[in-house]
Amino acid sequence: MKHSIKQIFRASVATLAVFAAVGGAQAAWPERAVTIIVPWSAGGGTDATARMVAADLQEHFGQPFNVVNRTGGGGLVGHAAIGNAKADGYTLGVITIESTMYESQGLPGVTPDDFDYIGRYNADAIGINVSTKADYGSVQDLIEAVKANPGKITASGANRGGLSHLAWAGLLNTLDISPEASNWVASAGSAPAMQQLAAGAIDVVSTSPAEARSLVEAGEVKTLALISGEKSELFPDLPTTDEAFGIKWSPMPFRGLAGPDGMPKEVVEQLSAALKDITEDKEFRDFMKSRGFSVAYQDAATFKDTVMAARTGLAETMKAVGLAK
Repeated sequence: MKHSIKQIFRASVATLAVFAAVGGAQAAWPERAVTIIVPWSAGGGTDATARMVAADLQEHFGQPFNVVNRTGGGGLVGHAAIGNAKADGYTLGVITIESTMYESQGLPGVTPDDFDYIGRYNADAIGINVSTKADYGSVQDLIEAVKANPGKITASGANRGGLSHLAWAGLLNTLDISPEASNWVASAGSAPAMQQLAAGAIDVVSTSPAEARSLVEAGEVKTLALISGEKSELFPDLPTTDEAFGIKWSPMPFRGLAGPDGMPKEVVEQLSAALKDITEDKEFRDFMKSRGFSVAYQDAATFKDTVMAARTGLAETMKAVGLAK
């Protein structure tokens, strides 16, 4: 049977369409399980929120999203595993603000340039806490006292070089006050520091309002302000240092979804849109609130801007306190 040129052309087009459809189906993402790396240990806040996000992504995309904890090196091991993974969309991770600090500390393995940013889902500012017996009615009063009495006002909240220390030191530095004007007393964490504050052994503790809540409710401690440029969803009545002093210094501890640099653009867009939907879901918001975490979504571009700003600000602060390599 002879076929006309037009019939042959139509048949060829149809065949190509079939192959295109098959090829498109094969290339659709995700067509298999996705791994989400968490740089921190199981049972912690980052792990708990990551597992909730993973469960919702699994429901959204219809494929398993499996959480794997890769700990060590103050989060460096896990962050490096995320940044150095194959950029095919099948290895993602939850990154935290520590990812912005390794470079300035001279630790090789990963920098903020090694990620494709998907979106932020949580950020909780560090608060400035003082004893209710102290004569500070506002954060401005406290800062004026630091300026007037260099070396007299002691602060704590974590180890030297930890985020609580850098948030407080960076605030002073941003206000053109030497970070050494307030002596930093290293502690094993916010809990023992808060007890020292209540006992009058130190003057200031920089830690999250959630960590201070029990002593605030007991009337022993008050939170003067958040070291942030963003108001808190959970503590909307607390002022921010940006608004109190007209500055920009917002070292917000964050949790966000990212993958290795070079991921397919359409995969990043799908994930960012899905994460936005998750953060607007009542069940997710209730879960976060029950754990004392705010929901603070940022899309991919905004999240990247936030990370890069933290990278620059924390590098400057670490240099000011002699911790940058």
